[in-house]
Amino acid sequence: MIMKAMHTSRTTTTHWATPALIYSELDARFSFNDDPCPLHGTGGLERPWGSRTYVNPPYGKEIGKWIARAYQEGQAGKLVVMLLPSRTDTIWFHRYILHHAREIIFIKGRLRFNDAKGRAPFPSMVVVFGRSDVLQ
Repeated sequence: MIMKAMHTSRTTTTHWATPALIYSELDARFSFNDDPCPLHGTGGLERPWGSRTYVNPPYGKEIGKWIARAYQEGQAGKLVVMLLPSRTDTIWFHRYILHHAREIIFIKGRLRFNDAKGRAPFPSMVVVFGRSDVLQ
């Protein structure tokens, strides 16, 4: 019974709208010029990304593809800032984030996403890929 409860999700959505305050604080710091993954948008993985990109990807099975792309864009000299679920036990965290991110910011508490009735059922983090001179 306890194990079943631990693996039960209160939601079935993979799309979480970025809280306005989080986005405005990040945008003030990084001055984004692109968002290839607007809420319920499509095609962001196939098109070119801007030099200062914000990404809040769907949190489902495809999340690893978004993180791999962000890592690649960072390696190519672009700045990519991601809002992600804080899942430090995943392959994508260890492959792309742990030793490659320029910065990892763990958010205290659970976010209240714009379109959700309550707080998220998971912790969140902000991950920054890319060179620091992109901001200059």
